[in-house]
Amino acid sequence: TSTYSSPAKSLGDPGITPLSPSHIVKDSDADDAVEQLFLVVVAIDFGTTSSGYAYSFTKEPECIHVMRRWEGGDPGVSNQKTPTTILLTPERKFHSFGYAARDFYHDLDPTESKHWLYFEKFKMKLHTTGNLTMETDLTAANGKKVKALEIFAYALQFFKEQALKELSDQGGSDFENTEVRWVITVPAIWKQPAKQFMRQAAYKAGMASPENPEQLIIALEPEAASIYCRKLRLHQMIDLSSRAPVNGYSASDTIGTGFTQAKEHVRRNRQSRTFLVENVIGEIWSELEEGSDRYIVVDSGGGTVDITVHQIRLPEGHLKELYKATGGPYGSLGVDYEFEKLLCKIFGEDFIEQFKIKRPAAWVDLMIAFESRKRAAAPDRTNPLNITLPFSFIDYYKKFRGHSVEHALRKSNVDFVKWSSQGMLRMSPDAMNALFKPTIDQIIQHLSDVFDKPEVTNVKFLFLVGGFAESPLLQQAVQSAFGSRCRVIIPQDVGLTILKGAVLFGLDPAVIKVRRSPLTYGVGVLNRFVEGKHPPEKLLVKDGTRWCTDVFDKFISADQSVALGETVTRSYTPAKPSQLVIVINIYSSEQDNVSFITESGVKKCGTLRLDLTGTDASVPNRREIKTLMQFGDTEIKAMAIDVATSKSVKVGIDFLNY
Repeated sequence: TSTYSSPAKSLGDPGITPLSPSHIVKDSDADDAVEQLFLVVVAIDFGTTSSGYAYSFTKEPECIHVMRRWEGGDPGVSNQKTPTTILLTPERKFHSFGYAARDFYHDLDPTESKHWLYFEKFKMKLHTTGNLTMETDLTAANGKKVKALEIFAYALQFFKEQALKELSDQGGSDFENTEVRWVITVPAIWKQPAKQFMRQAAYKAGMASPENPEQLIIALEPEAASIYCRKLRLHQMIDLSSRAPVNGYSASDTIGTGFTQAKEHVRRNRQSRTFLVENVIGEIWSELEEGSDRYIVVDSGGGTVDITVHQIRLPEGHLKELYKATGGPYGSLGVDYEFEKLLCKIFGEDFIEQFKIKRPAAWVDLMIAFESRKRAAAPDRTNPLNITLPFSFIDYYKKFRGHSVEHALRKSNVDFVKWSSQGMLRMSPDAMNALFKPTIDQIIQHLSDVFDKPEVTNVKFLFLVGGFAESPLLQQAVQSAFGSRCRVIIPQDVGLTILKGAVLFGLDPAVIKVRRSPLTYGVGVLNRFVEGKHPPEKLLVKDGTRWCTDVFDKFISADQSVALGETVTRSYTPAKPSQLVIVINIYSSEQDNVSFITESGVKKCGTLRLDLTGTDASVPNRREIKTLMQFGDTEIKAMAIDVATSKSVKVGIDFLNY
């Protein structure tokens, strides 16, 4: 490019200017791809602490099959899902996943185990990493680093193979990957790069490909839960608010019992693993008035808590998202961190850090022991909770400090944790409840903030779903904080809610009709420079024309409603008529009102490169370049078309590679 005698250095030299007037076309039927026919939908709930899959044949969509039982398993933990743990050999090859990975790693000799790479709870890394790329690393228990993309791809490949094997065994013939539509669930509060990262990992695992992206749907966890909750019948849920004190018993006495009955019921049906979903909208929805009543889905898992507000649109029961997904890292892992802090307080941070590195398998053991006691915590519990300390903990502590664990407990002024002669930490129920408090307080605080939003009025129901929703402490906290404002409802098999909803979503992805855009999107353009309106430092003089450069031309604002498949179209023209390669840069921002692409927080997330060399020279002097962005899916697509020649170029928005 020639040097211009003007102060502005054009950022990406956009070289396009809007054709006035800019118009928006809502074109819903322009681009109906031929719907591919899949024989089966398989959904994978890839959780922070545990994962699983479920499937349904498209010929009998009312039957949802949950994956077969896993070998292994822990006392006090129901085994419908497997722990999200993965083990690589010292040569960094995939070895095993889930219970198998955990048990094998645990049985290795300490001298050997330090060479093996063991990962657990690694999904949180995608939430906490600010600048996620294809190169982001994960750290194994022994401190070694591996590319996150590889670990996620290994895990997804494991699920792919398990599911295909189960389908083949069931059908008696080999099931091909091409016959499966895959659905992977992610938290709604994840930023776009994390959602795209999941898709890249799935491509690497061979579930779908960039040429055939429709084969994989990235579903949002609370949306999946919402879809399932719509179909709940009265006998499939527990309504905490209907537990008025009966005969002097308070509601908290019944929180536990209703759950035990429900668990028994589920256990009896557990053998079949097939759930029937009636093709109706459940009874409680008949109480919702269309257009005014809302419901909140609180998806509380191991790592994150996701909150979405939906409204149901009758008669067909489509969902409409009313308030953009919010939440944060307030999952049940927070309770584990508090336990770890307690151990540091008693035994010293220096010891705990060393113990984790030197005896990683024993540390995993200790956390498993804690997990089953964590599940026994309840508001009205009076007897203490015992946590077995692994022998090597007691042994290593003595070597490290020169005195016994018992001595440390006596010396520490933590009075509600005692040592029992059977080699256990004995925690009073209050001590256990204290470990839950910070995490539960954050969830309640966050929910209060959501309830205070003007868009969030008339909330009829609050559905508590996800693994952490099984905790009676969380149930009681939510019920006592919000029970007066809405009915708090828990689906019976609460840990499987998302999985089943994801299958339903895969069978009918159009069920969610309106979403809120999490970001503002636009393209960089040149506008005619207007004295007094545009900042002088943005002045760019080009062939005698005065342009204002770096202008952010907005397609859609953050938190704007977007219908499924809605397309926004703008027309541009090259600033220089002879220009043959037209580059359109797409930008995003979390802010609503963005004027220039140079503002802080504006990120480039796509480039459309339209090469018009070799096209007929007899085009009009004002060439029209149509730019379309299609929203509403969890992914976003963009396209540019040269109107005169119909030459076009497409791009998916990319948050990882810019």
